[in-house]
Amino acid sequence: MGKKRKQPEKSEEIQTSKEEENARPKRTLLGWKAPPQEEKDKENNANDSEKRIFLNREKILVICSRRIVYRYRHLMMDIVSLLPHCKKDNKVESKENKGATLNELVELQNCTGCLFFECRKRKDLYLWMAKCPNGPSVKFLVNAVHTMEELKLTGNHLKGSRPILTFASDFDTQPHWQLLKEIITQIFGTPKDHRKSKPFFDHVFVFSIVDNHIWFRNYQITVPHHGTEKIERGGFDKMTLIEVGPRFCLNPIKIFSNSFTGQTLYENPFYISPNQIRAAEKRKKAGKYAKKIKAKQRRKVHELENKLEPDEFADMWNE
Repeated sequence: MGKKRKQPEKSEEIQTSKEEENARPKRTLLGWKAPPQEEKDKENNANDSEKRIFLNREKILVICSRRIVYRYRHLMMDIVSLLPHCKKDNKVESKENKGATLNELVELQNCTGCLFFECRKRKDLYLWMAKCPNGPSVKFLVNAVHTMEELKLTGNHLKGSRPILTFASDFDTQPHWQLLKEIITQIFGTPKDHRKSKPFFDHVFVFSIVDNHIWFRNYQITVPHHGTEKIERGGFDKMTLIEVGPRFCLNPIKIFSNSFTGQTLYENPFYISPNQIRAAEKRKKAGKYAKKIKAKQRRKVHELENKLEPDEFADMWNE
């Protein structure tokens, strides 16, 4: 008689049948569902692609102090509209311990940097740029402020589009200018593939140095064309720049090693505080008043020394 064939064990059959079922796509109300292994592979690939694409995680907190003037508040709102990767928060009291408060707010908002507009005496505006929580941070005095509503320029670019940052060659001359260039790049540069940004460039941020001051300008990039004509690639000669606004000037005061505090890395030797300028103007006006008083005293002394002789005909018509 012939030998009997060995039959596979039941446990092995159950395992193979389960593997086949898992390998087959299941039909659902929404269509065919991929097996779990393929779903895991897709999720891993998606995570890898996200890690490769979105590397820059910069988020900026824009905040101002209490009792800020409307002009400076409008400037802050213009900058908020230019930076799609920023978050705005409530006003903060500008006290000595404001650094700890601002660092805590930045941490709560899950941000990496801060722009703090500090207004003093309802006249002077100071701008803090800080990388939180480890620094460095810079304190500027803001001059020559012109908002978008005030200028009424013809330029107009899309809200949320990424800017091209251009710096003058003077930023590479000295170490403190190089540090300021890096801080400005990290704060004003919109991250690629940010959820609120548009995936193209249509305006330019220009930072130039004149008289140890940083001047900011915002220009729209335009290419003249008619109707539905296609624009040739690389036609940089045809491109023109139209100013959009706002305008302001930054006078660097100090650079600190930490966020809003720390060791002073750089101090501007040419900086003069607005209080000193106003005091000098008052002294100048007080000098004018003192000159007037001295002139009156000299006139009285001159009249006493040089008296007029009596006139013979003074009382002729009184009789």
